Amino acid sequence: MPGVPSFISDGPWWWLYLFLCGVVFLRTQATYWIARWARTGADAVADRAEEHHSPRARLARRFSGPGMEKAREFSERWGWFAIPLSFLTFGIQTLVNGAAGYSRMRWDLYTLAMIPGCLLWATVYTLVGLSLWSAWTQSPWLLAGGALGIVALAFGLNWWRRRRRPAQPADASSPYAS
Repeated sequence: MPGVPSFISDGPWWWLYLFLCGVVFLRTQATYWIARWARTGADAVADRAEEHHSPRARLARRFSGPGMEKAREFSERWGWFAIPLSFLTFGIQTLVNGAAGYSRMRWDLYTLAMIPGCLLWATVYTLVGLSLWSAWTQSPWLLAGGALGIVALAFGLNWWRRRRRPAQPADASSPYAS
């Protein structure tokens, strides 16, 4: 399996499961701690105006966009279920975990809420990964067709989403306005 060391992919399925549990645990903890570090920097930058271009300030600005606001609202709405449920989504998992760190959620409570999500994520990726690997070894054309279908679906959804978005008037101050 590409990206997985051969001693793991050649062993029993539970080696892959344990490997993926470790990967997701480390990645999620890193997201939490980087966001918490960025919050510390954002607080420090708010006190001193001269450091607006520091790495922490740039990271803090990145963590304060509309995606982070959606993740915070998701966490507030769903409470302790938000963190494990975020592991079953695409795109919001990192934001929810980053929001937990940025809002300085207690580490012990965050880790307790995160562990079931890590186990869910590893289960899904082990099952999907092993299924795709089995399909690839049996028929590369089957896997290529499935990948092509996923890419076509992604492009179709993106096209549909862009057509639904209302047209925004051109800004008169923009150099590209006609």
